[in-house]
Amino acid sequence: MYRKLSDFIDDWKYESEATVKVIRNLSDDSLTVKFNKEIRTPGRLAWHIVQTVGEMAHRTGLSFKTVNDDSPIPATVKEIGDEYKRTSDNVIKEIEDKWNDETLLQEDNMYGQMWTRAKTLKVLITHQIHHRAQLTVVMRMAGLKVPGVYGPAKEEWAKMGMLPQE
Repeated sequence: MYRKLSDFIDDWKYESEATVKVIRNLSDDSLTVKFNKEIRTPGRLAWHIVQTVGEMAHRTGLSFKTVNDDSPIPATVKEIGDEYKRTSDNVIKEIEDKWNDETLLQEDNMYGQMWTRAKTLKVLITHQIHHRAQLTVVMRMAGLKVPGVYGPAKEEWAKMGMLPQE
């Protein structure tokens, strides 16, 4: 959990850039690919990441403009990526403007439980990482290139003159 807002902001900036990179590697055609009834489409996964940033943040009293839960999935990668970037920037701006390190100890009702805002911020980041990882799997299934996030992806190993790990 976070004890300082600056630690969250540093983590968020890295994770947000990684999410933008992954979303931008989708194709418009891939957004609606349905592999089976148990796997969300790439567009649904990406849009869920966008929606959750605002949904979770609003439960803590933040009130920046974002999409809501019933907003339809956009038809283009550009729209999803632009909305994610706008939402991501908005959450940081609002947190920087309205919160301080002591705010992290305040509790909010999150899904029937009381969470400190420090926990909510941690969950917000791990939720994004979780669904971004799912997204990279369906991207591979759709034949798309996946960018490296915490290290090189298969295609990036080859560009560095190294064999990708099997």
